Amino acid sequence: DITEVLSYKPATPGQRRTRFSDNTDTGYVERKRARLAVAAAAASASASGTGAGVARSSRVPPSASAPQQPAGLNKEAVLRALEADDNAEGDDAKVDSDDADASKPSKADSVSGMRLLMLQLEKRAARNAELRVKYSDNPEKFMESEVELHSALQELHTLPTVPAAYPVLCELPVLDTLLQLVLHENTDISIAVIDLIEEMTDTDVLAENPDDTEQLIAKLMDAQLVMMLVQNLDRLDETIKEEADGVHSSFGIIENLCEARPDCLEQMASKQGLLACLLKRIGKRGFSPNKLYASELLAILLQSSEPNRLLLGELKGVDILLNQLAHYKRQDPADSEERELMENLFNCLCSALLAKANKDRFLRGEGLQLMNLILREKRVARPSALKVLDYALNGPDGADNALKFVDILGLRTIFPVFMRPPKPKKSGFSVQEIEEHLCSILHNLLRHCANSPTHKTRILAKFVENDHAKMERLAELHFKWRDSVKAADRRLLAERRQPELWNASTEEELEEEVYLRRLEMGLFTLQLVDLILLQVCAMSPPDAGVVRPVRQMFNMRSSPLPAVHGVVKEHLAHSDDAEEKARLEPLLAVFKERFGLAE
Repeated sequence: DITEVLSYKPATPGQRRTRFSDNTDTGYVERKRARLAVAAAAASASASGTGAGVARSSRVPPSASAPQQPAGLNKEAVLRALEADDNAEGDDAKVDSDDADASKPSKADSVSGMRLLMLQLEKRAARNAELRVKYSDNPEKFMESEVELHSALQELHTLPTVPAAYPVLCELPVLDTLLQLVLHENTDISIAVIDLIEEMTDTDVLAENPDDTEQLIAKLMDAQLVMMLVQNLDRLDETIKEEADGVHSSFGIIENLCEARPDCLEQMASKQGLLACLLKRIGKRGFSPNKLYASELLAILLQSSEPNRLLLGELKGVDILLNQLAHYKRQDPADSEERELMENLFNCLCSALLAKANKDRFLRGEGLQLMNLILREKRVARPSALKVLDYALNGPDGADNALKFVDILGLRTIFPVFMRPPKPKKSGFSVQEIEEHLCSILHNLLRHCANSPTHKTRILAKFVENDHAKMERLAELHFKWRDSVKAADRRLLAERRQPELWNASTEEELEEEVYLRRLEMGLFTLQLVDLILLQVCAMSPPDAGVVRPVRQMFNMRSSPLPAVHGVVKEHLAHSDDAEEKARLEPLLAVFKERFGLAE
């Protein structure tokens, strides 16, 4: 019945992951049908002009909110196509009959019902492929099979509600058919398949049914689905709502696979081209929800993989991230979503800087100058810039960046921030995070400038100017975090009496776990503060006059100076950095001598 064909509506899909743009408006079904028909009409026009037209992506302007009747499409035309007296179409009618038989069972929530829907999809996909080849120059001949194929895909949206049917899906050829349809010439079919696979791989479904879904994930990875999705993204036009949704769903599948198979992150990033694809999208101007999603996926790839960090550097990813972050040196994100994008980009850059080669690229790409500008402008990105500077200067690989930061007059920027840090409510960072990054930056500047007399003199001079104001600030931070650590020690002492609160099985493991908890509860920040105090007091010339004000500040609080010495000793006892130990132990001796501390 042609009236029934033209009034086609997909089956109600199962519950799906929320996207930034859901097809829930009442005109979506009509627009989708119009798009399917426009694909055929476009291919028909191409065929008449060139003699070889195949319907590809069917695109309509985003403004086409109301359903339209495409030119050349009416009941009579469709009837003529359906009623053509052709042997092949007789065979097609037989397939239609088979489809009707397959769709009779209404138990779509059972394994047997899902099997029938899978077989129906397999038949309709085969029919569509056959008609596309046979009538490549007459798209009206295969248009209706495309609509039926789309309908079959929509009916399968109940599959995620029956995870027990996943093994059946893996046994039948229909899974291979689904994967082939990802690259279907008509992007509407491709997007329908992608939506279905996203729902099938939803993390909640996978977590609740590991036995039923494990085989499916393995087959999707073996088929290199991520590579297919990456290839398919290039032909999707994100100015069209439905195709932008298709990009988002593609990223949803990739995220689900990353969570299900974290051991395959490096394979996805390199061999399947995912990292290059994400960088390409992140490098585009402006904001979009899909760009935000791409930044989240990039952060996942870089978080725990050194090979992926190195690959990002080779693909000029450090420069891409810096170019994108330059946008925020003089203006703030427009809304909360763009702010999330900005923070993701900063986090990606921090992960990248864990690789030495990327620290060199950061230096050559003038990343230090950019972070310095962001700190001066007092924008919302300031705390994130502090975090990046911390990563760039940290460790033995940060020496070149530290010296360069002093050369570009970075001390004029960092010390005012140290004296008056950004407010946590405005920055989104906690007080502990901000003070930790600031102290880590100053500690590493002192560490790396120690062997350069010019740079060392410049940074030490900052601590004595303005009547030792920076030393007073250090003493203030010492007392603050000392009190925090004392409170933490009292709490942990009580918790040690409750073995069920700890994962340790031996006394040694318990001591290590307690130490890690103390670091999290303020000891790490206290160690950084005291390391700065130690280095400034021991590295400054005897006539610099830093010892007297420090002694006075500690006496005013009735606090013993050996406490600083003890904190640093504890830090060295747990440190694996032999070079740092060799550097700090002589400074400890000088510190003890200048303050007259006993052994």
